[in-house]
Amino acid sequence: MTESLPEPSNVGPIAGGNLRASDADREQVANLLSTAYAEGRLTREEHEERIDQLMAARTFDDLIPITRDLVIIGTPYPVATPEPTNRFTIDTTGQNPETDRMIAIFGGVTRSGRWRVRKRTQALTLFGGMDLDLRNAIFEAPVVEISGFWCFGGLDIKVPEGIEVRDQTAGIFGGTDVRDVGEPAPGAPTLVIKGATLFGGISVHGPKPSKRR
Repeated sequence: MTESLPEPSNVGPIAGGNLRASDADREQVANLLSTAYAEGRLTREEHEERIDQLMAARTFDDLIPITRDLVIIGTPYPVATPEPTNRFTIDTTGQNPETDRMIAIFGGVTRSGRWRVRKRTQALTLFGGMDLDLRNAIFEAPVVEISGFWCFGGLDIKVPEGIEVRDQTAGIFGGTDVRDVGEPAPGAPTLVIKGATLFGGISVHGPKPSKRR
């Protein structure tokens, strides 16, 4: 009867505990020992001694001490949690039913930061411009709509990655440019733009491909 090795005291249950080792497990350890011997990390005596221990091993706890100084067990350094790529927020609890109206006549309108985008927004520019930054905004509905008329003026919208943009505008000596938006992400809000431009333009752009994760 073959005498089993004593249970190692320096191996925690995460190493495998009393789970039985298979022939394939022993073969992997044997290959590791042979590689270490060929690379000069084990002497001939150490290699033979560990092979004997391997042949007598019955559980994973028996295998761990044989290779403890040859492989890295676990992660010795903390691993940073990847930052979420989706930066949009939808909050319908504080939804304002009234339409948000923006007017820029010989002037401008700017919205940025943590502002709330209502379900419906009406916009009018006449020799003016609008700059709307939605990257940190709170969407009050899964689908928000911006409708308006931009005459001798324009609308510039910055959107977060993953948002869906639907362009339903008409351009008269003007137009709408949507770029760097990417594929819509699951659960992302939808931005619908309606209206017309007359000697004006609308620009909708997301993060450049080089800045995407």
